[in-house]
Amino acid sequence: MTIANNINTTLSKVEIAMEFLKNIEDHFKSANKSLTGTLMVELTTKKFDDRRSMHVHVLEMTNLAAKLKTLGMNVDEFFLVQFILNSLPPQYGAFQINYNTIKDKWNVNELSNMLVQEE
Repeated sequence: MTIANNINTTLSKVEIAMEFLKNIEDHFKSANKSLTGTLMVELTTKKFDDRRSMHVHVLEMTNLAAKLKTLGMNVDEFFLVQFILNSLPPQYGAFQINYNTIKDKWNVNELSNMLVQEE
């Protein structure tokens, strides 16, 4: 009764609840693959714009990585730091060069704090 009609009509009619649940699981496996691809594209192509704060931008990218993790695709924290750095506009070029010249790697929280200060 609570499944949307567009989904309900694609599921085969069965009398046994376990078969019904198996059909639902099979139906959504392909949806998860599609969602994973969509989230990956969004994470890799997202760009910072001045309409929102740097803190919000970093949170959005962190949330994308968290959603991917729930779908079985773990995004390494230092990889996420690189995605965030790559999403910055050209005026953050000096900031990116500075990060690349230091020996230490920052985690997402450290990067976020530095970017907020830079902003």
